[in-house]
Amino acid sequence: MTHIDDKIKGCCTPTRGETYNYFAAETISRPSSEDLSKHAVLIPGGKGLVGTQIAGIPDDGETPLRKVTMKPFWMSPTVVTNAEFAAFIEDTHYVTEADRFGWSFVFWSEVPDHIGATQAVQGIEWWRRVEGANWKYINGPNTMEDAFRPDYPVVHVSWNDAQAYAEWAGGRLPTEAEWEHAARGGLGDVTFPWGEVQPNDMSYFPCNIWQGKFPENNSKADGFGTTAPAESFEPNGYGLFNMVGNVWEWTHDTYKIKSLKKSVKKRLKSMTGFRLSKGGSFLCHKSYCYRYRIAARSGSSPDTTTAHQGFRVVWSCPPLAS
Repeated sequence: MTHIDDKIKGCCTPTRGETYNYFAAETISRPSSEDLSKHAVLIPGGKGLVGTQIAGIPDDGETPLRKVTMKPFWMSPTVVTNAEFAAFIEDTHYVTEADRFGWSFVFWSEVPDHIGATQAVQGIEWWRRVEGANWKYINGPNTMEDAFRPDYPVVHVSWNDAQAYAEWAGGRLPTEAEWEHAARGGLGDVTFPWGEVQPNDMSYFPCNIWQGKFPENNSKADGFGTTAPAESFEPNGYGLFNMVGNVWEWTHDTYKIKSLKKSVKKRLKSMTGFRLSKGGSFLCHKSYCYRYRIAARSGSSPDTTTAHQGFRVVWSCPPLAS
Protein backbone atom coordinates (compact mmCIF):
# COMPACT_ATOMS: atom_id res chain seq x y z
CA MET A 1 0.00 0.00 0.00
CA THR A 2 1.07 3.61 -0.54
CA HIS A 3 2.62 5.39 2.44
CA ILE A 4 0.44 8.15 3.83
CA ASP A 5 2.27 11.31 4.93
CA ASP A 6 1.25 12.11 8.49
CA LYS A 7 1.62 15.82 7.76
CA ILE A 8 -1.32 15.77 5.36
CA LYS A 9 -4.28 17.71 6.68
CA GLY A 10 -7.53 18.76 5.06
CA CYS A 11 -11.26 18.19 5.11
CA CYS A 12 -12.35 14.72 6.17
CA THR A 13 -14.57 14.01 3.16
CA PRO A 14 -14.02 14.50 -0.59
CA THR A 15 -16.79 15.94 -2.75
CA ARG A 16 -17.87 15.74 -6.38
CA GLY A 17 -19.34 19.23 -6.69
CA GLU A 18 -22.22 18.56 -9.09
CA THR A 19 -25.95 17.93 -8.62
CA TYR A 20 -28.63 15.68 -10.12
CA ASN A 21 -32.37 15.42 -9.84
CA TYR A 22 -34.09 12.81 -7.68
CA PHE A 23 -37.48 11.11 -7.61
CA ALA A 24 -40.50 13.41 -7.63
CA ALA A 25 -43.09 13.25 -4.87
CA GLU A 26 -45.57 11.54 -7.18
CA THR A 27 -43.57 8.29 -6.96
CA ILE A 28 -43.89 8.01 -3.16
CA SER A 29 -45.06 4.70 -1.72
CA ARG A 30 -46.13 5.55 1.82
CA PRO A 31 -45.77 3.03 4.66
CA SER A 32 -48.75 2.28 6.87
CA SER A 33 -49.00 3.32 10.52
CA GLU A 34 -48.37 -0.31 11.48
CA ASP A 35 -45.15 -0.32 9.45
CA LEU A 36 -44.00 2.85 11.17
CA SER A 37 -44.60 1.45 14.63
CA LYS A 38 -42.42 -1.54 13.79
CA HIS A 39 -39.56 0.30 12.15
CA ALA A 40 -39.41 3.73 13.79
CA VAL A 41 -39.27 5.22 17.27
CA LEU A 42 -41.20 8.22 18.50
CA ILE A 43 -39.04 11.23 19.31
CA PRO A 44 -40.93 13.45 21.78
CA GLY A 45 -41.49 17.12 21.10
CA GLY A 46 -40.84 20.02 23.44
CA LYS A 47 -37.82 22.19 24.02
CA GLY A 48 -34.77 21.02 22.12
CA LEU A 49 -31.17 22.15 21.80
CA VAL A 50 -28.96 22.75 18.79
CA GLY A 51 -25.24 23.51 18.84
CA THR A 52 -22.84 23.99 21.72
CA GLN A 53 -21.36 26.77 23.82
CA ILE A 54 -17.78 25.54 23.33
CA ALA A 55 -16.96 24.54 19.76
CA GLY A 56 -14.81 21.50 19.13
CA ILE A 57 -14.01 22.86 15.66
CA PRO A 58 -14.61 26.65 15.80
CA ASP A 59 -14.90 27.30 12.03
CA ASP A 60 -17.59 24.65 11.48
CA GLY A 61 -20.47 26.74 12.83
CA GLU A 62 -21.13 24.63 15.93
CA THR A 63 -21.90 27.59 18.19
CA PRO A 64 -23.91 29.03 19.80
CA LEU A 65 -26.04 26.68 21.84
CA ARG A 66 -29.64 27.61 21.14
CA LYS A 67 -33.10 26.45 22.15
CA VAL A 68 -35.66 25.33 19.60
CA THR A 69 -39.26 24.18 19.87
CA MET A 70 -39.63 20.66 18.50
CA LYS A 71 -42.71 18.86 17.29
CA PRO A 72 -42.74 15.09 17.90
CA PHE A 73 -41.67 12.93 14.98
CA TRP A 74 -40.78 9.36 14.12
CA MET A 75 -37.20 8.34 13.32
CA SER A 76 -35.68 5.10 12.09
CA PRO A 77 -33.70 3.57 14.99
CA THR A 78 -30.76 2.86 12.67
CA VAL A 79 -29.40 4.26 9.46
CA VAL A 80 -30.82 2.64 6.36
CA THR A 81 -29.27 -0.79 5.85
CA ASN A 82 -28.08 -2.55 2.71
CA ALA A 83 -31.12 -4.84 2.87
CA GLU A 84 -33.53 -1.92 3.11
CA PHE A 85 -31.84 -0.06 0.28
CA ALA A 86 -31.85 -3.22 -1.85
CA ALA A 87 -35.65 -3.40 -1.44
CA PHE A 88 -35.91 0.19 -2.65
CA ILE A 89 -33.74 -0.54 -5.69
CA GLU A 90 -35.74 -3.66 -6.53
CA ASP A 91 -39.05 -1.81 -6.26
CA THR A 92 -38.08 1.35 -8.17
CA HIS A 93 -35.10 0.35 -10.37
CA TYR A 94 -33.48 3.55 -9.17
CA VAL A 95 -29.91 4.15 -10.37
CA THR A 96 -27.65 5.71 -7.75
CA GLU A 97 -25.30 8.56 -8.57
CA ALA A 98 -22.24 6.40 -7.95
CA ASP A 99 -23.57 4.12 -10.71
CA ARG A 100 -24.28 7.08 -12.99
CA PHE A 101 -20.78 8.46 -12.54
CA GLY A 102 -19.25 4.99 -12.66
CA TRP A 103 -17.03 5.46 -9.58
CA SER A 104 -16.99 6.46 -5.92
CA PHE A 105 -14.55 7.31 -3.10
CA VAL A 106 -13.02 4.40 -1.13
CA PHE A 107 -10.63 4.66 1.83
CA TRP A 108 -7.08 3.77 0.73
CA SER A 109 -6.55 0.76 3.00
CA GLU A 110 -9.77 -0.89 1.78
CA VAL A 111 -8.91 -0.84 -1.90
CA PRO A 112 -8.23 -4.51 -2.85
CA ASP A 113 -5.02 -5.38 -4.64
CA HIS A 114 -6.91 -6.64 -7.68
CA ILE A 115 -8.26 -3.14 -8.31
CA GLY A 116 -4.78 -1.96 -9.24
CA ALA A 117 -3.63 1.67 -9.32
CA THR A 118 -6.14 4.31 -8.21
CA GLN A 119 -6.27 8.09 -8.22
CA ALA A 120 -5.76 9.83 -4.85
CA VAL A 121 -7.58 12.99 -3.82
CA GLN A 122 -5.11 15.85 -3.49
CA GLY A 123 -4.68 16.95 0.12
CA ILE A 124 -6.59 13.95 1.48
CA GLU A 125 -4.70 11.18 -0.28
CA TRP A 126 -6.27 8.46 1.82
CA TRP A 127 -9.37 8.82 -0.37
CA ARG A 128 -9.16 7.01 -3.71
CA ARG A 129 -11.34 7.22 -6.77
CA VAL A 130 -12.34 3.61 -7.48
CA GLU A 131 -14.06 2.73 -10.73
CA GLY A 132 -17.11 0.54 -10.17
CA ALA A 133 -17.44 1.23 -6.43
CA ASN A 134 -21.08 1.68 -5.40
CA TRP A 135 -23.57 0.75 -2.68
CA LYS A 136 -23.43 -2.93 -3.63
CA TYR A 137 -19.73 -3.25 -4.47
CA ILE A 138 -18.45 -1.17 -1.59
CA ASN A 139 -14.72 -1.43 -2.26
CA GLY A 140 -14.93 -1.81 -6.02
CA PRO A 141 -15.82 -4.52 -8.57
CA ASN A 142 -15.90 -8.11 -7.33
CA THR A 143 -15.86 -7.11 -3.67
CA MET A 144 -19.49 -7.73 -2.70
CA GLU A 145 -18.83 -11.00 -0.86
CA ASP A 146 -16.19 -9.36 1.32
CA ALA A 147 -17.89 -6.05 2.05
CA PHE A 148 -21.66 -6.27 1.47
CA ARG A 149 -23.68 -7.31 4.53
CA PRO A 150 -27.49 -6.95 4.69
CA ASP A 151 -27.61 -5.54 8.25
CA TYR A 152 -24.80 -3.01 7.73
CA PRO A 153 -25.32 0.65 6.75
CA VAL A 154 -25.77 1.35 3.07
CA VAL A 155 -22.93 3.60 1.89
CA HIS A 156 -21.89 5.28 -1.36
CA VAL A 157 -25.25 7.05 -1.33
CA SER A 158 -25.50 10.72 -2.26
CA TRP A 159 -27.87 13.26 -0.73
CA ASN A 160 -29.97 12.93 -3.87
CA ASP A 161 -30.06 9.13 -3.45
CA ALA A 162 -31.05 9.51 0.20
CA GLN A 163 -33.83 11.91 -0.77
CA ALA A 164 -35.16 9.43 -3.29
CA TYR A 165 -35.22 6.62 -0.73
CA ALA A 166 -36.84 8.77 1.96
CA GLU A 167 -39.62 9.87 -0.38
CA TRP A 168 -40.20 6.27 -1.49
CA ALA A 169 -40.51 5.32 2.21
CA GLY A 170 -43.06 8.09 2.77
CA GLY A 171 -40.66 10.10 4.92
CA ARG A 172 -37.90 12.65 4.60
CA LEU A 173 -34.41 13.43 5.81
CA PRO A 174 -34.19 15.03 9.27
CA THR A 175 -33.37 18.67 9.80
CA GLU A 176 -30.26 19.48 11.80
CA ALA A 177 -32.46 20.47 14.75
CA GLU A 178 -34.39 17.19 14.58
CA TRP A 179 -31.19 15.18 14.27
CA GLU A 180 -29.54 16.85 17.29
CA HIS A 181 -32.71 16.66 19.38
CA ALA A 182 -32.93 12.93 18.65
CA ALA A 183 -29.21 12.33 19.19
CA ARG A 184 -29.31 13.88 22.68
CA GLY A 185 -31.73 11.15 23.74
CA GLY A 186 -33.34 13.31 26.42
CA LEU A 187 -30.03 14.16 28.15
CA GLY A 188 -30.05 17.85 27.25
CA ASP A 189 -26.80 19.75 26.75
CA VAL A 190 -24.35 16.87 26.31
CA THR A 191 -21.43 16.32 23.95
CA PHE A 192 -22.24 12.72 23.00
CA PRO A 193 -25.45 10.66 22.81
CA TRP A 194 -24.38 8.84 26.02
CA GLY A 195 -23.22 11.91 27.96
CA GLU A 196 -19.80 13.47 28.48
CA VAL A 197 -17.32 10.59 28.79
CA GLN A 198 -14.80 10.75 25.94
CA PRO A 199 -14.13 7.63 23.83
CA ASN A 200 -10.47 6.62 23.84
CA ASP A 201 -8.07 4.25 22.10
CA MET A 202 -7.69 1.77 24.93
CA SER A 203 -10.67 1.09 27.15
CA TYR A 204 -13.89 2.99 26.37
CA PHE A 205 -15.61 2.29 23.06
CA PRO A 206 -19.21 3.58 23.03
CA CYS A 207 -19.21 4.09 19.26
CA ASN A 208 -17.41 3.04 16.07
CA ILE A 209 -14.56 5.48 15.42
CA TRP A 210 -10.82 5.23 14.66
CA GLN A 211 -8.32 4.01 17.25
CA GLY A 212 -4.63 4.61 16.59
CA LYS A 213 -2.72 6.93 14.27
CA PHE A 214 -4.88 8.31 11.48
CA PRO A 215 -4.75 7.52 8.60
CA GLU A 216 -2.07 4.82 8.73
CA ASN A 217 -2.86 2.54 11.64
CA ASN A 218 -6.25 1.58 13.01
CA SER A 219 -5.92 -0.81 15.97
CA LYS A 220 -9.62 -1.72 15.63
CA ALA A 221 -9.83 -1.84 19.42
CA ASP A 222 -13.60 -1.28 19.22
CA GLY A 223 -13.88 -4.42 17.07
CA PHE A 224 -14.35 -2.73 13.71
CA GLY A 225 -12.00 -1.50 11.02
CA THR A 226 -14.73 -0.03 8.84
CA THR A 227 -18.50 0.02 9.32
CA ALA A 228 -20.26 -1.85 12.11
CA PRO A 229 -23.78 -3.34 11.87
CA ALA A 230 -26.40 -0.59 11.85
CA GLU A 231 -27.76 -1.90 15.15
CA SER A 232 -24.62 -2.11 17.26
CA PHE A 233 -23.21 -0.52 20.42
CA GLU A 234 -25.66 0.77 23.06
CA PRO A 235 -28.60 2.88 21.85
CA ASN A 236 -29.20 6.32 23.30
CA GLY A 237 -32.08 7.28 25.56
CA TYR A 238 -34.56 7.32 22.68
CA GLY A 239 -33.48 3.90 21.39
CA LEU A 240 -31.42 5.20 18.46
CA PHE A 241 -28.26 3.36 17.42
CA ASN A 242 -24.97 4.86 16.25
CA MET A 243 -26.00 8.50 16.21
CA VAL A 244 -22.28 9.27 16.20
CA GLY A 245 -19.55 7.25 14.54
CA ASN A 246 -20.02 4.45 12.02
CA VAL A 247 -21.26 6.52 9.05
CA TRP A 248 -21.99 10.17 8.39
CA GLU A 249 -25.71 10.91 8.09
CA TRP A 250 -27.19 13.23 5.48
CA THR A 251 -29.72 15.77 6.75
CA HIS A 252 -32.28 17.82 4.85
CA ASP A 253 -30.45 21.08 5.50
CA THR A 254 -28.09 23.13 3.39
CA TYR A 255 -24.61 23.54 4.87
CA LYS A 256 -24.43 27.08 6.25
CA ILE A 257 -22.20 28.85 8.75
CA LYS A 258 -22.81 32.23 10.34
CA SER A 259 -19.35 33.75 10.60
CA LEU A 260 -17.65 37.10 10.11
CA LYS A 261 -14.24 35.51 9.44
CA LYS A 262 -12.95 36.08 5.92
CA SER A 263 -11.44 32.60 5.75
CA VAL A 264 -14.79 30.97 6.53
CA LYS A 265 -16.66 33.15 4.04
CA LYS A 266 -14.12 32.27 1.36
CA ARG A 267 -14.54 28.55 2.06
CA LEU A 268 -18.33 28.80 1.91
CA LYS A 269 -18.22 30.43 -1.54
CA SER A 270 -16.89 27.15 -2.91
CA MET A 271 -19.59 25.17 -1.07
CA THR A 272 -22.74 26.73 -2.51
CA GLY A 273 -25.56 24.19 -2.45
CA PHE A 274 -23.66 21.74 -0.25
CA ARG A 275 -25.73 19.62 2.14
CA LEU A 276 -25.19 19.11 5.84
CA SER A 277 -24.11 15.80 7.36
CA LYS A 278 -24.02 14.94 11.06
CA GLY A 279 -22.50 12.35 13.36
CA GLY A 280 -19.03 11.56 12.04
CA SER A 281 -17.91 8.09 10.96
CA PHE A 282 -15.60 5.16 11.62
CA LEU A 283 -12.77 7.32 10.24
CA CYS A 284 -13.06 10.02 12.92
CA HIS A 285 -10.38 10.46 15.60
CA LYS A 286 -9.89 13.36 18.00
CA SER A 287 -6.39 13.98 16.66
CA TYR A 288 -7.70 14.67 13.16
CA CYS A 289 -11.47 14.82 12.68
CA TYR A 290 -13.15 15.46 16.03
CA ARG A 291 -16.64 15.30 14.56
CA TYR A 292 -18.17 12.35 16.40
CA ARG A 293 -19.98 14.87 18.60
CA ILE A 294 -23.64 15.89 18.50
CA ALA A 295 -22.87 19.52 17.59
CA ALA A 296 -20.28 18.62 14.93
CA ARG A 297 -21.07 19.32 11.28
CA SER A 298 -19.76 18.67 7.77
CA GLY A 299 -20.82 19.68 4.27
CA SER A 300 -20.59 17.94 0.90
CA SER A 301 -22.05 18.46 -2.55
CA PRO A 302 -25.38 16.62 -2.89
CA ASP A 303 -23.95 14.21 -5.47
CA THR A 304 -20.98 13.14 -3.32
CA THR A 305 -20.67 9.42 -2.51
CA THR A 306 -18.16 7.81 -0.17
CA ALA A 307 -17.61 4.59 1.78
CA HIS A 308 -18.53 6.31 5.07
CA GLN A 309 -21.71 8.21 4.14
CA GLY A 310 -25.21 6.98 4.99
CA PHE A 311 -28.54 8.35 6.23
CA ARG A 312 -31.65 7.68 8.28
CA VAL A 313 -35.28 8.66 7.73
CA VAL A 314 -37.85 10.60 9.75
CA TRP A 315 -41.63 10.77 9.46
CA SER A 316 -43.85 13.59 10.60
CA CYS A 317 -46.09 12.92 13.57
CA PRO A 318 -48.85 11.75 13.66
CA PRO A 319 -47.74 8.91 11.35
CA LEU A 320 -48.72 9.10 7.69
CA ALA A 321 -51.40 6.60 6.73
CA SER A 322 -51.24 4.52 3.58
